[in-house]
Amino acid sequence: MPGIPEFAEKVALTDAEWRAKLTPEQYRVLREKGTERAYTGALTQNHATGEYMCAGCGAVLFGSDAKFDSGCGWPSFTIPKDSKAVAEHDDFAFGMHRVEVTCARCGGHLGHVFPDGPRPTGLRYCINSASLSFERK
Repeated sequence: MPGIPEFAEKVALTDAEWRAKLTPEQYRVLREKGTERAYTGALTQNHATGEYMCAGCGAVLFGSDAKFDSGCGWPSFTIPKDSKAVAEHDDFAFGMHRVEVTCARCGGHLGHVFPDGPRPTGLRYCINSASLSFERK
């Protein structure tokens, strides 16, 4: 199954290496847990068929078949391509509880997952465009 096999090597770069590899916006989102402004991301309105990968390490994260228009201003997905491709963590920033989603391979911040998505999962993976790259199939 696509995604990150359990035996896949983790990606660990120094801060300087991440800064050289990523654009300033990608660095802010992926490495500093930033969020792009709603409705500004390049992939928010992308409706092409393909795969969404981590902009930091290239791991396949989501398929276009799982993308839906949630109206929230960020790309939204119902399920990762492979459950091992992402990791979820409790996030208590800003005085509220959310579930942060990170790339399991490089640890990059992707966004958050909420329990208000469509069937069959009922989940909405709200992901920053800056944390993704897209490969058309």
